[in-house]
Amino acid sequence: MPELPEVEVVRRGLARWAAGRTVADVQVLHPRAVRRQAGGADEFTALLRGRTLGTPQRRGKYLWVPLGDGLSMVGHLGMSGQLLVQEPEMADSVHLRARLRFADGGTELRFVDQRTFGGLAVEEAEADDPEATPVSLAHIARDPLDPRFDDPAFATALRAKRTTVKRALLDQTLISGVGNIYADEALWRSRLHYDRPTATLTRPAALELLGHARDVMTAALAVGGTSFDSMYVNVNGESGYFSRDLDAYGREGRPCRRCGTPMRRDPWMNRSSYSCPKCQRPPRA
Repeated sequence: MPELPEVEVVRRGLARWAAGRTVADVQVLHPRAVRRQAGGADEFTALLRGRTLGTPQRRGKYLWVPLGDGLSMVGHLGMSGQLLVQEPEMADSVHLRARLRFADGGTELRFVDQRTFGGLAVEEAEADDPEATPVSLAHIARDPLDPRFDDPAFATALRAKRTTVKRALLDQTLISGVGNIYADEALWRSRLHYDRPTATLTRPAALELLGHARDVMTAALAVGGTSFDSMYVNVNGESGYFSRDLDAYGREGRPCRRCGTPMRRDPWMNRSSYSCPKCQRPPRA
């Protein structure tokens, strides 16, 4: 699933290629693409047609585009969703789910989603403000790249959680935008095992972990994010290159870049966790 860096790359692409353009027509080609819209495809189309797209915003893994009058188009990419800016004559993907055509007759905005876990909807925002968070995203915490993220408050909340550290990093009500890849990377940099109880972290350790999460996502953002296959691409269909620089995720059996011990993969919450058994010792039972 795309995480903060990948979604931010898409947001920047939309800001460049879609912001300021007026929607002339909307096609919904699969009902699941707008399943969060109460009135379905007809309502989604009616609310978008004639609207001018504002500057895209992001909260963690979620995107929204202000439309004026307190409305925003909210998007979540799910496992395989892509927002692509493509020429009208370009052949449609077999997984094309929705299309926005613009009044200027130029490139289209296409929502492509192989697994149909993502979706779009037009929703009300908390206030009639371009940066106001849509109501459905109000519970999502700020992310580490948000200048208003409160580091001390995060450290306090993390240590107060009665859970393990990786579960806490993936809790989008505590810190948003961090998923499996960047959690493993931040934990490796911090020398913390994924099952370490949050209550055992010192305040400096909690802040150090946050710093590593911020640093690794900033580094990933600089090279377009992490792509392992064709499911994550930017708005122009290009892949990110941070997979070449990963220290933990996907490196099972390969030497730890710090100590040389073979990296380990463990099943974890229907996913996998990658760690160094020497540098990231599990907590004592």
